[in-house]
Amino acid sequence: MKYPLRPLVFWPTFLILLAAVIASYLDLKAFLAVSKQLNTVILQNFSWLFSAGSFAMVGLTAIVYFSPLGKVRIGGEGATPLLSKWRWFMVALCTTLAVGVLFWTTAEPLYHLYSPPSSLPIEAGSAAAKSFALSTMFLHWTITPYAIYLVPSLVFALMFYNLRSHFSIGAMLQPLLGAQRVKRYAGLIDTLAMFALVAGMASSLGTGALTLAGGLSQYIGGETTPLRLALIIAVIVFTFVASAASGLQRGIVMLSSFNTWIMLALGAFVLLCGPTLYIFSLGVESLGVYLDTFFSRSLSTGAASGDSWPQSWTVFYWSVWFAWAPVSALFLGKIGRGYTVREFIHINMLYPALFTALWICIFSGSSLYFDALGDGSLNRVLNEQGVEHVLYQMFQQLPASGLMIAFLLFVAFISFVTAADSSTDVIANLCSKGVTADSDLDGNPLLKIVWGVIIGTVSWVMVAFVGIDGVKMLSNLGGLPGMILVLLASTSLIYWLKNPALLDVKAPAVHLAPGPRGASPMADFAR
Repeated sequence: MKYPLRPLVFWPTFLILLAAVIASYLDLKAFLAVSKQLNTVILQNFSWLFSAGSFAMVGLTAIVYFSPLGKVRIGGEGATPLLSKWRWFMVALCTTLAVGVLFWTTAEPLYHLYSPPSSLPIEAGSAAAKSFALSTMFLHWTITPYAIYLVPSLVFALMFYNLRSHFSIGAMLQPLLGAQRVKRYAGLIDTLAMFALVAGMASSLGTGALTLAGGLSQYIGGETTPLRLALIIAVIVFTFVASAASGLQRGIVMLSSFNTWIMLALGAFVLLCGPTLYIFSLGVESLGVYLDTFFSRSLSTGAASGDSWPQSWTVFYWSVWFAWAPVSALFLGKIGRGYTVREFIHINMLYPALFTALWICIFSGSSLYFDALGDGSLNRVLNEQGVEHVLYQMFQQLPASGLMIAFLLFVAFISFVTAADSSTDVIANLCSKGVTADSDLDGNPLLKIVWGVIIGTVSWVMVAFVGIDGVKMLSNLGGLPGMILVLLASTSLIYWLKNPALLDVKAPAVHLAPGPRGASPMADFAR
């Protein structure tokens, strides 16, 4: 085996996931009720912390960017980059963007258009509701989620390459807790975070399979059967496992490059053949609304008005991003070697957020335009057929719709595979011992295959016989522990802001001694 297995990380995650699938199969109604109640309790009691925490990530990122810490090079002076800047950007974009933004950018604005918050003086379906819908997409999908991903990614990159920590989520907490405590609890921390990732991947794969099945039904006819779902999932799993097993440079980079170019082509087609002037006009107008209300809406919990909308949408999104952030940080941090902190922020936050904002203008703007043109036609599709059919229906309004829907299916497939192979790579590294900055960073191919098969099987069982809601709810429950991990990890950046020289790999301070009884270096900072 390339690296020895970490049994305390591998087996608990596998057994908990298996138990969840069995429980949902035996009594889905009770399982969903318990999961939903837990999710509701978390959102009701911690909405304030999700809102404040996500806003703090944006503020901390800005402070780091303009501070001397921004000049620190990941890996130290002379560190060689793993990827060129363009390849790095493509990989970072595609491994975070995934298939979600492809489909939700057409469906989500319709929800906000016809069901705006009751606490705001906005009439459903009005002109103000359109600006609100698009500005909400900017809030949920651009700067803030990328900041949530960026902070732990940057902390891990600096710990792994500059301070030579082990490949572990717990390593991000070392400046706060000390090396000895982190070593003691690293397995538990990694298990919790990996369960959230694996459940999230199973949920995402199931949703992706249903989406592709819906597109195939429109294109070639026929119903979505368990056999069709099994074939779709098998092809997806085979492709992303093969890509991940072939390594970072051969599989993930090549797939990300291809995915970026075909998404650019798809976006250009919709922009040029769709309502171009409306896209730009509504986009600029909604950007103004987004900037004008950024502070108030980022921190909104609905407590004063009693409106549940912020919890159901904005806070829920913060929970989802926090659930994925700790493990996603391992991959994003791993590929950042050789560049400065400021360049890391460019590639992992600013440029992807700008790309996503343009994508939202094109696809969300087109969705709102064609819905109005058809007197609510896309909203009827959303309510009667589901989220996965809205994008295909929108493309029916564009030239060469038959050809473009086939191309869209291909783009959706590649988008999911690109995101999944990076997650599989991280899972393999996280389940392995001995992965360091000086070792081969490509994870164990056998573990990638094993986890690919496990995730694919769970996804198929859920979507074909049970329903995807159960495993999706489980993945969302990872938001609270994920947020706690990210907030604790952010203290490392605050610690380094005081003295960036601690990250100079040539300086004596690189060796983080545990101190008496495992004392934390943060104790010195506090003094």
